[in-house]
Amino acid sequence: MAESDQNSPAAGEEGRGSRKWILVILLTVLVVCPLGAAAALFLTLPDVEKLSEAPPAVTAMMKYREEQAEKKGRTLRRRYDWVPGRRISPYLRNAVLIAEDDKFFQHQGFDWEEMRQAMEKNREKKRIVRGGSTITQQLAKNLYLKPARTPWRKLREALIARRLEKKLTKPRILELYLNVIEWGEGLYGCEAAARHYFGKSAAQLTPAEAIRLASVIINPHRYSPLSDKSRRMRDRRLMLAEVMYKRHLFDEAVYEALRAEFSPP
Repeated sequence: MAESDQNSPAAGEEGRGSRKWILVILLTVLVVCPLGAAAALFLTLPDVEKLSEAPPAVTAMMKYREEQAEKKGRTLRRRYDWVPGRRISPYLRNAVLIAEDDKFFQHQGFDWEEMRQAMEKNREKKRIVRGGSTITQQLAKNLYLKPARTPWRKLREALIARRLEKKLTKPRILELYLNVIEWGEGLYGCEAAARHYFGKSAAQLTPAEAIRLASVIINPHRYSPLSDKSRRMRDRRLMLAEVMYKRHLFDEAVYEALRAEFSPP
């Protein structure tokens, strides 16, 4: 009986050739796809430089919240009033820096030590109890990204944060942050928050009001600046008052009044 074509030398060469092409294709995919993904990632990064002169008309977080409300059959009213940094209470600026990113003016967008401590704390508790994001990272997320926790989103957040640090000044980044972050349902920025909770402008906030607003940034949908029921919020407010007093941002009489206000009954 004659040998089949598969056992012939020509068939063997053809099989080896096919395997080589498959290997080449696989290697190409492994090399080109990551390069393509990287190229797509960089090419789709937003132009943040325009934020140096003009405030954003809307943010990704605003759109996301409104889309989620619409899916539930609700219309979410957006309250967003931009104010320049000079019209924001220095008490609020300092309270927010201490609460959210005390090394803001020293780092280049990332606080590696804070990130390490947050990871250790979360691993210890086996859940996310502490965030390690800087103000710049939080701003990147609020301006351009949805809140999904994926590696791709975190990578985009990091790249956008780095770009913000390169293109904008630190005071401008802080000004943007204070004007766009959430402070409750449909509330964006310190001016809308100050008027909603305290009936006054962000420029007129007292130390107590500033501390109350700064304390709830970690979860403004769960905690209210006006409520003293949460022990976590009381402790957080007492901490902020103590640090601000030690940095001579107000006198002892103000500090004692704050301690009395924030201490448990």
